Amino acid sequence: MIQVHPSAVVHKEAQLAEGVRIGPNCVIGSGVQIGDDTVLDANVVIGKDVETGRNNHFFANCVIGGRPQVVALSEDSEVGGLIIGDNNTIREQVTIHPSISVGGFTKIGSDNLVMVGVHIGHDCTIADKVVLSNYVQISGHCRIETGVWLSGVVLLHQFVTVGKWCYAAGLAGINHDVPPFLIVSGHYPPRVRGVNERGMARAGLSEQQQERISEAYKRLYRRGGALLENAKALAEEDGLDENVRAMVDVIIRSSEHRFGRYLENFRE
Repeated sequence: MIQVHPSAVVHKEAQLAEGVRIGPNCVIGSGVQIGDDTVLDANVVIGKDVETGRNNHFFANCVIGGRPQVVALSEDSEVGGLIIGDNNTIREQVTIHPSISVGGFTKIGSDNLVMVGVHIGHDCTIADKVVLSNYVQISGHCRIETGVWLSGVVLLHQFVTVGKWCYAAGLAGINHDVPPFLIVSGHYPPRVRGVNERGMARAGLSEQQQERISEAYKRLYRRGGALLENAKALAEEDGLDENVRAMVDVIIRSSEHRFGRYLENFRE
């Protein structure tokens, strides 16, 4: 059964699936699709054309699908969409913006925990099983891969990619791509501090796979020499573990742009 509080405003073109609960003072825009068993607590705003999957929980005062914060956009400018997967927990005062491009999408995967005050900018892609701690701020066009954990008040520059199962310590300011499975801290530039052993365990990697990643980390970051040259040398070896290959590929791709952000190559 669908439950809508009398004080909520739901556009006539919004589609609410079975088991959806809409709390007090919520506002649901036109073209919105909300999946089964999703809960909206008080004062949640869902903007035009947002699509969510099933079993999501939006806590009080979220604004999901509000207009992107881009100076060049006028009130009449058409924008893209926002797609959210399943089983996400979106805590209080989170803001998530749609794409700035008509036909484009900001994409949020499934099984994510987005804590209080997080901002996810336009045209970002957030994969699955990601944890964004309180007040993480993600600029536009960023990519956060599976299993990433960003601690409190981590900041991401535009066009940054954070590789799968990475961890960023609190207050990190990340302005270039981060290879998978690593721990980073500090800002401008952030520094790689080690291998994310807890992340590798969460990923279900075997002991052998974890050992290969740890050895690759030492060769890339702890044995001296230029990082790019170390990555190229490692990439040329036969039988390279797929996870190690993912690490060196990020380093090599990021070197193609002078800011160390591979996605910058696709800036319009």
